[in-house]
Amino acid sequence: MFSLKGQKALVVGVANETSIAYGCAQALRAQGADLAITYLNAKAEPYVRPLAQALGAELIAPLDVGMPDQIEALFAQITQQWGRLDTLVHSIAFCPKEDLHGRVTDCSRSGLAQAMDISVGSFIELVRRAEPLMEGGGTCMTVSFYGAEKVVRDYNIMGPVKSALESATRYMAAELGPKAIRVHALSPGPLKTRAASGIAHFDEMMEAASARAPTHQLATIEDCGAFAAFLASREAANLTGGLHYIDGGFNITG
Repeated sequence: MFSLKGQKALVVGVANETSIAYGCAQALRAQGADLAITYLNAKAEPYVRPLAQALGAELIAPLDVGMPDQIEALFAQITQQWGRLDTLVHSIAFCPKEDLHGRVTDCSRSGLAQAMDISVGSFIELVRRAEPLMEGGGTCMTVSFYGAEKVVRDYNIMGPVKSALESATRYMAAELGPKAIRVHALSPGPLKTRAASGIAHFDEMMEAASARAPTHQLATIEDCGAFAAFLASREAANLTGGLHYIDGGFNITG
């Protein structure tokens, strides 16, 4: 129904073939977008580069968002190679394990600061860098989780962190709307990704979500990708600031 042919899309957060970011990259490419895909570091590159190459990514670059020089280099390369950007997908989060597995009450200030910087601050930074490249408008997306809204067992400090991410999404959507730049947050149900594996009792969380959701099905990275591709399209040009649940209706149940 829609085409992304000719669009230039940056996808940040691909770790392997189960990543939400990879599902988004697949869908964007399937609809015709040209891709730039990043990998975290040299250890991650052997897992990410073959996936990016299989999708025909025109730009494959390292990006540790905790290193400002890498952000600078990435956007310099995008500017030189493309001269513009239409879509940004941000699907990264981090929290030190000792803080992630403990109570919010016990979270260290340093752990909270790092989780906020990597999970939220990096999205704000990437959107700021993307803004001048989106002269004709564009779409910026990040990934949240239901634990931002309600208390979810074992999600712990990432709940408040994702709440901040959702709030930042709304504020940036309001600020950038006059420039036709849309900002969204996708909120999939539990997905068995590498990042999710760090959450305690995650298998139990997935089973409970599947049982409670009206469809009795977990979301997939393909579901996330399909929605992301739609949001990147011209057909979604008047949508912004949304928190989009992709969870089989889990969020509507008590």
